[in-house]
Formats: sequence, structure tokens, C-alpha cells
Amino acid sequence: MDWDYLRYVHALANGGTLVRAGELLGVHQTTVLRRLDQMEEELGVHLFERNRDGLALTPAGELAFQEADRLSMDMENLERRLVGQEAQPEGRVRIATTDSLLNGLLAPVLTEVVAAHPGIELEAISSTDVAGLTQRDAELVLRPTNQPQKTLVGSRIGCIKSAIYGSQAYLEQNSFDESDLPGAHVWIVPDESLVHLATGRWYRRNLRRPAATIRCNSLFGMYSLVRSGGGLGVLPCYLGDRAGDLRRLSDPLEGESIDLWLLAHQDLRKMARVRIAQDFLVDRLTPLQPLLEGSVPSVALD
Repeated sequence: MDWDYLRYVHALANGGTLVRAGELLGVHQTTVLRRLDQMEEELGVHLFERNRDGLALTPAGELAFQEADRLSMDMENLERRLVGQEAQPEGRVRIATTDSLLNGLLAPVLTEVVAAHPGIELEAISSTDVAGLTQRDAELVLRPTNQPQKTLVGSRIGCIKSAIYGSQAYLEQNSFDESDLPGAHVWIVPDESLVHLATGRWYRRNLRRPAATIRCNSLFGMYSLVRSGGGLGVLPCYLGDRAGDLRRLSDPLEGESIDLWLLAHQDLRKMARVRIAQDFLVDRLTPLQPLLEGSVPSVALD
């Protein structure tokens, strides 16, 4: 049975005449009559009794009208839901990033996403190995990389630069001279699990024989150790410049930067909630590029 038949049955039953049914359907009454004859001939039943006053449903027509009426309501409900989904996306969106980016850059912006789109349920995943996450782990990934995977699509947020930092408390007890690296200092350094850091070359070149080191497997952990007065460390400017108890001891390190990308798998990008969350985050994060580059130390997130 042609599904379009039910649309004609619905219009004929509600209109009561060929002329009125044609007006409801936006076609001429002769088209309505032709389709009615075609329906009844194909189905082998009479759907309407025709008289001088118009049309009246037969028992078979009543059954067809009930199904047509139900289908009409279902289609209206579906249309409302589809329009609502586009205007107010709903569902979970998981975003994966590093602990340092989550705490130092992303957290306040996530609050703005759910305030603007309360139907979106965000789930933040912190990992030191965001490159190893698959689309089953997260829909969006905010990660430092100079070579995004070809299967991912997204936007470059900016360029992360790093500098040397020390706490006020540590520097009150230990003078610092950048020309005398590593000097007689305790250095907070990454362990082997963070070999992917853009600053790895700087460590190898400048900290060959430090007086003492504290190794850490987390960039945010290194930041916490430097703030606590444990020693000096190379930190991203977006972390170090916003900490009032830290002093920047160098310009951003030349040649030790890395791009920051917000990425999604190209198939997941087609989902409204993923696309809307990604676009919102890009709009809010891109203006923070001076903070990433360390060119405006006083930049705030609000």
C-alpha cells in the first residue's frame, strides 16, 4: 500500500468533499478523485460512500482513517522533536584533554557550554595520553599537537608556549640567573611518560646536570610542585602566568611551542550536540590565544 494513500484518506475524511480535500492537500479536486478511485481499485474495497452531501467513510474507510490520523500525529510529533533537537541539542558529549588544560584553561568554558545549552550533558575526561583516545572514549579532544590525525576534524585554537617559573617562596631563598643554567637549583622535570612534551629539547639541552630534580608524570602535578616551592620548572604560560604566587623567570622559550587543537572524529561531527559543543568551545577558547602564547600575563578567563 502506498503510504501517500493515507494522506489522501486523512484529507478526504476531514474535508468531507473532494473540493475541500483538494484545498487541504494543495491539489485540484480532479487529482483527489483520481487518487481515490486508484486507491479503491488497488485495495479492492470502498473507502468512502459518495452522495450529494459529500463523502462518508465506510467501515474499511474508518479503519484507514484511524491509521492515517495516528500517522499524522506521529509525523507532527516527529517534526516538533526534530526542530527541538536542532534548537536545543540534548545528550552526552565527552571531551578529553590533559589535566593541565582541563584545570588551567577549559573548566570555566565548560560551565558556559552547559549554561547556554542545558540539554547537553558534558563529561570531562582527563588523561596524559589524549593521543591514544578513540572515538569510543570521547567525542571531542582538546590536545596539543602539531600534526592532527587525518581522521579528525577541528580547529586550531592557538600556540602553547612555555617559560621558566618559580614560586615567590622558593626565589626568596634561591637567586636565579638564566645565563647560568641549570644552576644550583632543584628542578621539577617530567618523567619518561611525558617525552612527548614540546619542551623536551629544552630539558635535554639545558638540564644535563641539574643539582637536584623532582620527576613527575603529570604536567599539572609539576605546576603544583613548582607552586609549593619545590623548585623551578618549565610550565605552559597559560598555567604559570595566571598563578599569583609564581614569577616568570624567562621569555617564552624559543622553538619549544606546540599548537593546540579542538578535534572531533568526522563522523561524530555530524551529530548536532557534538557540532554545537565544538563550535561553542572554539568561539570561547580562540580569544585566549594571548594567554597561551604568554604575551598577556594578566589575561583572565572571564
